Amino acid sequence: MNLHRKRQSLIGKVVNAKMEKTVTIKVVREIPHPVYRKRVKRYKKYLAHIASVSPKVGDVVKISSVRPISKNKRWQVAEILRESVDIG
Repeated sequence: MNLHRKRQSLIGKVVNAKMEKTVTIKVVREIPHPVYRKRVKRYKKYLAHIASVSPKVGDVVKISSVRPISKNKRWQVAEILRESVDIG
């Protein structure tokens, strides 16, 4: 019997980091158009809690599902996959 369930995880880009313990993550997925079968991008934004890591705007992060923390927060930043590069 499996006692631990595997947590759902998503990969996205940080678009807003102005809050204290929360960041906004934009997750992009590509689906085929139902009629034309062309690949179409679909976007969704998630609010994620910051526990141990501190991502900046532009970082690519992995988020995992957790129990509800607030009204809209059901995700937590698990790790930073790629840091943003500041030019200039």
